[in-house]
Amino acid sequence: MKNPYLQFLIAVMAILSCSAADRPNILIIFTDDQGYGDVGCYGNELIKTPRLDQLAREGTRFTDFYAQPVCGPSRSALLTGRYPIRSKGWNMPTDEITIAELLKPAGYQTACIGKWDVSNRKAILDRMPNAQGFDYYFGPLGANDGGTVKFHQNNEPAGQTTNMGSLTRLYTNKAIDYLDNKRISDQPFLLYLAHTMMHTNIDASPKFKGTSEGGLYGDVVEEFDFETGRLLDRIDELGLGENTLVIFTSDNGPWSQPRYTLVKQGRIGRPNSSNPNWFMPDGTVFWGDPGPLRGAKGSAYEGGSRVPCVVRWPGKVPAGKTSSALWATIDFLPTIASLAGADLPSGRAIDGQDQSDLLFGKTDRGRETFIYDQTRQVDSPYLGIGIRKGNWKLLLPGREPSKPHRYVMDYGTNNYELYDLKADIGERWNLAHDYPEVVKALENELNQFKAAIEIE
Repeated sequence: MKNPYLQFLIAVMAILSCSAADRPNILIIFTDDQGYGDVGCYGNELIKTPRLDQLAREGTRFTDFYAQPVCGPSRSALLTGRYPIRSKGWNMPTDEITIAELLKPAGYQTACIGKWDVSNRKAILDRMPNAQGFDYYFGPLGANDGGTVKFHQNNEPAGQTTNMGSLTRLYTNKAIDYLDNKRISDQPFLLYLAHTMMHTNIDASPKFKGTSEGGLYGDVVEEFDFETGRLLDRIDELGLGENTLVIFTSDNGPWSQPRYTLVKQGRIGRPNSSNPNWFMPDGTVFWGDPGPLRGAKGSAYEGGSRVPCVVRWPGKVPAGKTSSALWATIDFLPTIASLAGADLPSGRAIDGQDQSDLLFGKTDRGRETFIYDQTRQVDSPYLGIGIRKGNWKLLLPGREPSKPHRYVMDYGTNNYELYDLKADIGERWNLAHDYPEVVKALENELNQFKAAIEIE
């Protein structure tokens, strides 16, 4: 009589030993503060992005894709499949379950390279990547606002730099080194590459500095495009291209509000004399291009959280397609779990939805709704300030707090605002008075979402 326990182990080993052709490798390329209009295939005519444009030709370009309006919340949402009101953004607790923690039991190798930003920018071991499911980590725990980036390799400090122009190539080299020397060739992998650029302080390497028609910011974007091409070429050289799902997107909209530049120049507000980097170096810029969208980083308008997104998986994801389906970074976890044969975590709400059929072109429908947040200097930043359903978007009153955040300028009427995003992508025509029934229905749906959060 056969041993049932042995049979179970054999079955498990068979699953884990499946070839990479059965489950895709996952490469997520996540930029920082790159606007919707900062890429050629999204309409930029000054900044040259031939490799991202090629990626769009080889895959599907999404026009209605959403992250979150600022850095930490965007990362916790991506990692957990949960809105930041649940996953807590910069304060992501240890009991959150990440994509990496789901994929490891399914036989995946997991690596995170670049900006982490969900452990309060501190070396809190049980909230760092190794404790959150990643086998390998290299990068900074926070941003580069102060002009210095401090690295960790796994849980250990690994030096620092003030050379912002070195970061994009450094992270790309680390990603290539991971593929060449650290992964196990017969196992699928998750590689989450979270670049520091285009977050200020921006800079480019000497090879790219002064070469773009888009100024220093254009230099940075064009260097990122080149380095992304190096990484994609290496994936092809290793024979991994045909079974690697590549996702390129940004964490939020561009840091383009003039208010922040004026603060940093000491022309408004009070300088922080205790911080020697309060006044930014010459050439530092706070810009980027939201394209046709209103608003920028931190804003509840489209420019805050609608970002470029291109997905490629040869033979699986349609090539040369443009999709206006609504989906978001919170959908990554359930979608990737489905593709990898991993189970979703139980006992908690997952706001993301499996978008496999959307990616494969089997449906043109994505999410039905998306909840907007907005960075606020005071009060909770995760209350849910607006909702999109179909082409309708509603913003609630009270968006401007008593102390507006230093880089959010446009709060509009600070009252009910309703937009038809299909007809008015730039959110210029407030239709709240024309469609009170739509306002009421969307407000009720948003309030139901927030009420459900409160009783969890």
